[in-house]
Amino acid sequence: MDFELTEDQRAIAEMAQSVFADYCTDDRLRQFDARDDAYMEPLWQLCVETGLQALAIPENQGGSGLGMTELMCVLEAQGRALGQVPLWRHQLAAATLAQFADSALHAWAVEAAAGRTLLTLDLSGLNTAHGMTLHAQPVAGGWRLSGRVSALALAEQSQAAVLLVSVEGQPRLAFVELAAQGITHVPGRMTHGEAIADLQIDGLSITAQQLLPVAALDWLEPRSTAALAALQLGVSAEQISRTVAYVTDRRQFDRSIGSFQAVQMSMANAHIALEALRSCLWQLCYRLDAGLPAPSEALATAWQACEAGHLIGHNAQHVHGGIGVDLTYPMHRFLYWSRALGSALGGSAASLERLGDWLSHNDKLGWKYDLEEHQAL
Repeated sequence: MDFELTEDQRAIAEMAQSVFADYCTDDRLRQFDARDDAYMEPLWQLCVETGLQALAIPENQGGSGLGMTELMCVLEAQGRALGQVPLWRHQLAAATLAQFADSALHAWAVEAAAGRTLLTLDLSGLNTAHGMTLHAQPVAGGWRLSGRVSALALAEQSQAAVLLVSVEGQPRLAFVELAAQGITHVPGRMTHGEAIADLQIDGLSITAQQLLPVAALDWLEPRSTAALAALQLGVSAEQISRTVAYVTDRRQFDRSIGSFQAVQMSMANAHIALEALRSCLWQLCYRLDAGLPAPSEALATAWQACEAGHLIGHNAQHVHGGIGVDLTYPMHRFLYWSRALGSALGGSAASLERLGDWLSHNDKLGWKYDLEEHQAL
């Protein structure tokens, strides 16, 4: 088996690493924290110029037509640098429209691929205790939406969104223009700096074409999980890298604290968790790009991302000691990002519960050798 990235994939990863590392210095991150900017617009323009904002959008809509493996490479670099730009939501929303929406909506994907329109999405209703809080009722010629969307990323800066709605108790995706009458925005900001807004939607009418088919959610959900896990992989990898550098230089009792057994074991556990997450994520992206079903792989990756993010983040803070929680020192940002990503994934307990439900209904699995790999549903 060849587990290496292709030459093109390595080139994309190296370009992304260069773009994010060059822009997202610690000084720039401090400046972003001090301002009230919704996201890093100069960095977003660099992403548009290099085509990073359209990797996963199909070629016939103006994108690069690449897969989750290439997007994963970019998002890992974004996570390492803490680049505050809407890469994954923007292009996965556009790719969903391109593949599943009526041709009347394809112009939105084209505009998104060109960077002229900003899209966002929200699937949090699949993971939260409140469940789906936006409901669709059939009316003549379409649907009427009513309810609430909590903490929609860049809701005030985006022109449209792909939102989770309940249709007769079942989850579906709806395409909504965010400037439409009937939508009230209550802006806010996440701890890690991401601009959000709660939406109250009262009797918003949409066309029949704006309610996407059931298959759209089945396609989008595991890709959203992979994107969030890739960001978590990057955040966690940089946490470990910075912590190793710190314990190498920090001296106590005339010794580098990195030579203490307890510190070494803590960092070894963190590294093992990181590589376990990488293995889960790569398997998930491989199956998605190969067109294979991956429901259990997505849930396992979500759980691993939450668990690894928690373990690595708190180990890094602990090893840094008091300076790890000093807001003038950069480590706190990585913990904020890690916790926000874990929350977006639904948390480890919810992911494990959903995986358990899936396992209880699928007792013939690949590891029992009862089925060929591609037959698992």
